[in-house]
Amino acid sequence: MVRHRPSPAVALAVAAVALLLGACAGQHVSPSGVAPVVQPAPMAGTFDRPADRRPAPPGFEVGGLPNQLAAPGGAPPVRLTVPAIGVETPLVRLGLEPDRTMQVPEDFGRAGWFAEGPAPGQPGPAVIAGHVDSRTGPAVFYRLRDLRPGDHIDVTRADRTRLRFVVDTTHSFPKTRFPTDAVFGPTPAAELRLVTCTGTFDRTRGSYRDNLVVFARLESTERPNQG
Repeated sequence: MVRHRPSPAVALAVAAVALLLGACAGQHVSPSGVAPVVQPAPMAGTFDRPADRRPAPPGFEVGGLPNQLAAPGGAPPVRLTVPAIGVETPLVRLGLEPDRTMQVPEDFGRAGWFAEGPAPGQPGPAVIAGHVDSRTGPAVFYRLRDLRPGDHIDVTRADRTRLRFVVDTTHSFPKTRFPTDAVFGPTPAAELRLVTCTGTFDRTRGSYRDNLVVFARLESTERPNQG
């Protein structure tokens, strides 16, 4: 995938908006300045259960937002299922903080939909974010890196419509070169982005250096029976 160079307007917005999804919670800097080691473990079952609900620490970020986002629309999503990596999670609604950074889920076992952009199934990129780990171990998007082109992602909306997306690509990006246009910029068709953090852990900042982004496109729509 070719890296997108942000437009001047987006570049200014990125500078003003700050950052979004990054520390991903698992390896926080302790008072001694040493980040605890999280032991990777295989993921069994789903994450449809309460988890570590403590607020995300400073530095949990995802690249940058453009100043102009695609208009929200459509029924909100309520559930995400990713069979290939054993994820089934309710979706919480994510908005903007006062400093215009994106809110992140407080529950490490749940992902969240960025409600300032399109809903899944609407034209444009719907963005769903989640933690990769927590103080106690793997979080909801721990295995996001294992997704491959052709894998399916299912989203259920509040109107009971079921959407199936298919993975096109998975890429990691340094947060200093986050492809804002490619992730948040408008698209003519309905697309989906799953975002978490990855890469090495920056102990000074208390966050990971990179973001992992899964790019997917809408494959099919199943609407509830109206009878």
